[in-house]
Amino acid sequence: MCIKGENMSEKMKSIMVFIEQDEGRIENSSLGVLSKAREEADKHGYKVYAAILGHNIADKANELGEYGAHHVVIVEHPILRYYHSEAYATGMSMLIERYKPDILLASATRNGRDLFARLAVKYRTGLMAHVIDFYIENDALIGVVPGFGGSIAAVVKHVKGWPQLATVSPGIFEARRNWGQAENVEKTTLGIDESMLRIKIVERRVGEMVDLSQSRKVVVAGMGTEGRLEIAEELAKVLGADIGVTRPLADIGVAPRDLQIGSTGVSLKAELVVVLGASGAPHFVSGIRDAGTVVSINIDPEAPIRDYSDYFAVGDVFEIVPLLIEELRKKAKGGETS
Repeated sequence: MCIKGENMSEKMKSIMVFIEQDEGRIENSSLGVLSKAREEADKHGYKVYAAILGHNIADKANELGEYGAHHVVIVEHPILRYYHSEAYATGMSMLIERYKPDILLASATRNGRDLFARLAVKYRTGLMAHVIDFYIENDALIGVVPGFGGSIAAVVKHVKGWPQLATVSPGIFEARRNWGQAENVEKTTLGIDESMLRIKIVERRVGEMVDLSQSRKVVVAGMGTEGRLEIAEELAKVLGADIGVTRPLADIGVAPRDLQIGSTGVSLKAELVVVLGASGAPHFVSGIRDAGTVVSINIDPEAPIRDYSDYFAVGDVFEIVPLLIEELRKKAKGGETS
């Protein structure tokens, strides 16, 4: 492995994956996209570039190789320590011009969506947003995109523009650490004068946010909870679980988008998912298809969620959940495990 500041690549078919980081902590969903990209690259003779922008992040190079990168490209600048729309778009544009990737991918996080929308406009190319699967066919990027609220999955082909862009729904792909070291690591700096930036970060507030794609247990609140998350939070506390919500609750602002489960949110791989008052719309159930055990409570005995549940209880969540919490607490006091 070698570290160089100059471009040492030759023209070849390639996929570039934007690796999101914050103060050196890599977004796990980016690693999932990287592993999937490597899987496709090996099938079609492509090389995979992992592009990571930040400050003092050179120590991440080996890790990115292990998750699937043939080549790691590091862009350093103090302003890149945190995500900055304008600076990151400038940095990624520099890499696109230098390495000319055929395909460019990112996780559909808030930052990934913002960055790739900017790049799509700059290069006047198509962008497949929130794909739940992707593959390469005759050098064209094919994406599976949820539509009509997730009730259908459309297979979309990128037919015009360069590079081919897609953002990937977080948690869809597993981050697999089995590819060894990267062949090359290249480090460069972002030649930018901060005084010329039109956007300035004047304040940054950081709150704790759980990565639900990595959670072992999740309690999901649906519209049947009437947006009163207290009951879901109490059950989650007893179970040692994290909280998620369906899209309608995120739409009305009850919870942030980061907690939204489904085709346009997070996909769960939890061992246990307890669904409270969610009907089971297609866009939601696509987010729990890879979960272990699914337990649902719904007042409607014919709710579609029934067909996607291992255990299905009919009744009012405000009547059933308190009884369930009481029983779980009794077992906990008795030394039993749930």
